[in-house]
Amino acid sequence: MSGNNLRLQLDCAWRLGRRRFLASAGGTLLAARLHTSACSTLLMADEASESRRCRVDVVFVGPSAENYWMSWPGARFHPEDVQQECISILRDAASQRQVQLTVHPLPVDDPEGVSQCIAQVTDARPDGLIVIPLHLKSWPQVREIAAHRGDLPTIVFAPLGTAFADRLRPVRELPRTLAVTTDQLPWLGTGLRMLQTLVDLRQFRICVASDAAEGDRTIASIGTVVHFVPLRRWVEATEQATEPDMVEAMVKHYAIESRAMVEPDQDALVLAARNYVAARQLMADEGCQAISVDCSPLVKDRLVGCGPCLAWSRLLDEGCIAACEADADAAVTLLLASRMFDRPGFMQDPAPNSVHNTIVASHCTCATRLHGYDSEPARFALRSHAESDTGVALSVEWPEQEPVTLVKFERPASLWVGTGRVVTNLAAQDVGGCRTAVEIAVDGLRDARDFPGFHQVVVCGSFERELTMLAELASLQLRRLSQGAA
Repeated sequence: MSGNNLRLQLDCAWRLGRRRFLASAGGTLLAARLHTSACSTLLMADEASESRRCRVDVVFVGPSAENYWMSWPGARFHPEDVQQECISILRDAASQRQVQLTVHPLPVDDPEGVSQCIAQVTDARPDGLIVIPLHLKSWPQVREIAAHRGDLPTIVFAPLGTAFADRLRPVRELPRTLAVTTDQLPWLGTGLRMLQTLVDLRQFRICVASDAAEGDRTIASIGTVVHFVPLRRWVEATEQATEPDMVEAMVKHYAIESRAMVEPDQDALVLAARNYVAARQLMADEGCQAISVDCSPLVKDRLVGCGPCLAWSRLLDEGCIAACEADADAAVTLLLASRMFDRPGFMQDPAPNSVHNTIVASHCTCATRLHGYDSEPARFALRSHAESDTGVALSVEWPEQEPVTLVKFERPASLWVGTGRVVTNLAAQDVGGCRTAVEIAVDGLRDARDFPGFHQVVVCGSFERELTMLAELASLQLRRLSQGAA
């Protein structure tokens, strides 16, 4: 087995080489088992998807150095030094994220240079474009490039002193364009991550096991493909799942690492681990990089012996995308969290606590590596699925008083965003709801009874500004969770 194949098997076959979760204390046994098990059939996408790297062009716009006297950004601004620092930052970020970067080294200034730049970009058709003005008088050229670059997602990054608000405004009005001005040049790494996230969305295929639809549906605003398969395909996959070494390793891992195993027994853990094998196999068979299953009828009608709660937690900890209840929008949102913030999100049902004016984010599956794929896992207990008292679910303890971000992509082209903090963890045996239950005070929410929708994704950390910028870059309508339903 080649090293590249093995990495694809362990890291979800989709640009996840940085994930080292299996090297953690609890994962060493599982890693060893995975190395020796017959995993060759468990690739979730062929190797061609791995080789499809995000391609970004970088263009600088500005006059020669003598034009900086008596004009912003000023005579002490050294455009050559700023340009080289920007290039260095971008190349480092591109190397870390496997982005193919093309830098146009000579700053564009005159009309001929602008026309040549536009022709080069439109011919090359990269996945994204970064335009960096180096002078206050360069904005006509910037606007010309941005207006004629086609439909490429474009970031206009203006170092502080090269832009006023009136210069930014015409560029901001263009679709799929984000205008940024700051003294923080390292932000360019964040911008590159945003462009790569949009590329990932366009390459993304979600396998949805549900009888509600069939065939492929493309989400026009982001390019993600939702691939439907009949619900019986999941049942068949669980029945055919083998990989005994992998199953045994998972059972031992969770039995050892959990702080308590309340309702489930050893047989339930085995069924839960087989769901993990089934999920990987089904994604591989369907050429997908994510999965969502209409799990309620499966459990309600006893078509399976165990719901996928534990398997989903494992996949999320690995950096894969697994969403409950055949919710493709939630799967897209989980991808945004994974790619933008290098950590898994928690898809949840928000129950209002009107006395505290909080919401209780509740679900029966939750990742444990809340602060990142290389972080220590949160404490968790193994419980049954709350609504059926069957199978294996996780009750994960979230860090109290920590800031969180809530986000949900919603078709056709909206992004709901909010922030808050964790108040406390509510044990499912004491209150109604699902096994992981996290009380959250949402910033700016006047009345918890007006909290809109379901299946928002909760992420540890404060990322509202990054998501606001991403929505602008992707031309998504930004909506505030704190403002309630429209």
